[in-house]
Amino acid sequence: MSGHSKFANIKHKKEKNDAAKGKVFTIIGREIAVAVKEGGPDPANNSRLRDVIAKAKANNMPNDTIDRGIKKAAGEMGNVNYEYVTYEGYGPSGIAIIVEALTDNKNRTYSNVRNAFTKGSGTIGTQGCVSYMFDKKGQIVIDREECEMDPDDLMMMALDAGAEDFSEEEDSFEVLTDPDDFSAVRQALEDQGIPMASAEVTMIPQTYVNLTDETDIKQLNRTLDLLDDDDDVQAVYTNLEEE
Repeated sequence: MSGHSKFANIKHKKEKNDAAKGKVFTIIGREIAVAVKEGGPDPANNSRLRDVIAKAKANNMPNDTIDRGIKKAAGEMGNVNYEYVTYEGYGPSGIAIIVEALTDNKNRTYSNVRNAFTKGSGTIGTQGCVSYMFDKKGQIVIDREECEMDPDDLMMMALDAGAEDFSEEEDSFEVLTDPDDFSAVRQALEDQGIPMASAEVTMIPQTYVNLTDETDIKQLNRTLDLLDDDDDVQAVYTNLEEE
């Protein structure tokens, strides 16, 4: 995994997020609504809601906005009809793309996602066509500059909490977990005051592909930009080699 700076990618995403906080808050608001509907409005008894709240705080969502979202969702539990959908496909030069969405209209979302692929000269495939090239993992990224703990102590804390792997980058630490253990590991680190630049269940490519053709790069960016602009889209994963 060395050579791929997750923190650089996180910072890049955050910069884009900072330019479009409304989009990010909409995404997280939907996740809060679904988490409340599935497990109730009390974070102490709802690990999924705790994870979403942690994600909200990592994206600088104000506490009162989070609280309003929870209360609103609790009052509208019977009206929350969002469901998770996943699409898989290929971008230029066979770049693998996975799109996760949370929608109240699957026909609309599928049409928009298909359009994003098409405009970037890509194609939507069948379920499973590219996901086998990724590993689903809980991923926690910690900014080295923000963390005062000794790296060895941090590693032991993470492993003792149930993490599968711990790695050091030049500017960050990365903790990987089984998806089922993610919430417990994240909570253990949070309880010890460990600052997290990012904490989420994600899809990590097993291998990376480097694009060098300018046309391919432009087309892929068109697809990614269109997906990023879609309020239904929660996350997009690719096996593109990040610069």
